[in-house]
Amino acid sequence: MEGWRMRKIAQAIDALNENTGYYSSFLVLPLLAVVSYEVIMRYGFNAPTTWGFEATTFLYGVHFVLGLGYTHKHNGHVAIDVFEARLASRTRTLLRIVVNLLIFIPTIGLISIWSVIYASTAWMQWEVASSSWAPPLYPFKTLMAIGFVLLFLQGIAKLIQDFHSLNQPAFFGE
Repeated sequence: MEGWRMRKIAQAIDALNENTGYYSSFLVLPLLAVVSYEVIMRYGFNAPTTWGFEATTFLYGVHFVLGLGYTHKHNGHVAIDVFEARLASRTRTLLRIVVNLLIFIPTIGLISIWSVIYASTAWMQWEVASSSWAPPLYPFKTLMAIGFVLLFLQGIAKLIQDFHSLNQPAFFGE
């Protein structure tokens, strides 16, 4: 029964990252609009904006970081699988579990914790950028923390799925 609950948690995390990835993909539209506007103003009218570059950086950064969990869910991050591809399915799963427990979970866990601290500090200070435009930074740092937490959660979901797959009958025949 406990395995069923864990699989439900993994499915919920998968759904959360799937939806976050889908909806954050639409951030490319305002990003395109800001870049197009900046190009037209800079090269068409020789009047660059004071905010265009920064807005582009913020939009792209949010788009990027909110897609981390989605990309991990779909195995889209860079991986060196030359050795892993030659392993038997059970051995490959065991290797993924070990790497997840020893490297991914501690590293991304610490990055998640520190990004939450980073965001909360920005909120406490009502931090703004040091540019002439001076947009608030705390919303962007909060979204960055959310992105890393979603990546961490996806690592947990993959770990649950790998443990579950070890108990499947297909592995016993290998």
